[in-house]
Amino acid sequence: MADERVRVIVSGQVQGVFFRVTTRDVAERLRLTGWVRNRADGRVEAELQGAPDAVRRAVEFCRSGPGQARVTHVDVERIDPVSGERGFKVR
Repeated sequence: MADERVRVIVSGQVQGVFFRVTTRDVAERLRLTGWVRNRADGRVEAELQGAPDAVRRAVEFCRSGPGQARVTHVDVERIDPVSGERGFKVR
């Protein structure tokens, strides 16, 4: 099955609670590529790419985040996969 890619924007208390690092750890465990970053508006944004089931599992993690996070909303948008991307980065 072909890889898929999604852009996820997470709202709530999601900065300063290890959301990016934990998302990277989840993505690496699921063998996803992409990146995660804090946005200036207080939200966290990530692009996740890989096997559809693995992407779905990573999005599910984003709906709750790490223990200290308080997620209030998650936007998910399918986007075109990136060819040749390697690894998962915290930006």
